[in-house]
Amino acid sequence: MLFGLLRALARIRVTVAYAAILTGVTSVLMALGPRVQTRVISHASTNLHNLSHGHLGTLLFSAFVIEAGPIYVWLPGLMCLLAVAELMWRSRRLVVAFAAGHIGATLLVAVGLTAAVELGWLTTDVTRATDVGMSYGASAVLGALSGAIPRRLRPAWTGWWLAVAAAVVAVNRDFTDVGHAVALVLGILVSTRFGRAAEWTPVRCLLLVVAAAFGFLMLANNTPTLVAASGLGLVGAVLSEAAVGRRPARRRASRSVAPGCALTTGVA
Repeated sequence: MLFGLLRALARIRVTVAYAAILTGVTSVLMALGPRVQTRVISHASTNLHNLSHGHLGTLLFSAFVIEAGPIYVWLPGLMCLLAVAELMWRSRRLVVAFAAGHIGATLLVAVGLTAAVELGWLTTDVTRATDVGMSYGASAVLGALSGAIPRRLRPAWTGWWLAVAAAVVAVNRDFTDVGHAVALVLGILVSTRFGRAAEWTPVRCLLLVVAAAFGFLMLANNTPTLVAASGLGLVGAVLSEAAVGRRPARRRASRSVAPGCALTTGVA
């Protein structure tokens, strides 16, 4: 039994290692008190102030400093998300997807914020806003799962999450939500290069259900966004399914019409 457990944990070693590090860092920061927590968050933040001063190490360290409430609230959901992605895509691809979202979305958002500040659309206060945590990386992993979803369900899945992200951005109009949307898209794009995913099992499907619930609450974390994201997400899923579902029908229609056209022409 112990050997079986260790073998199972070895298959999600990145998830287990990341969860252990997050638990350790969060526990230490809680023990050191609010003043130290504030200082660490400030130094680890990937805001414009730190990045413009060459503190590129924040692109790595910020993924291990979380200010999202008690760890027991978000860690189980995060572990389910990372675990199902690691089981479907293997460890290396999980790291690639997470890094693409965490680093890629951070840099793209930083470019957008810099342009907004220079054009006077945002005040300079945004340059020192705290921006730490795992949410960009987790959003990318959520997006990367689209490539592992069975083909017949993939359009609805992808359309749902894209619409959810768009709804949250439209309601909140916050740069963090923009970062989540960018990371989600990056994860979807990265998954197109991952090849074939592993087979789905009942355990992996259960993990996916918990991961999807965690991802939805991570993106839509207040009542207005929950309502808007639910409605627009459903619309996005239906439209995506309908758009993809019409393509084969059109091809079949064109093939069946062509002989008829030729026959009519011949008779004429």
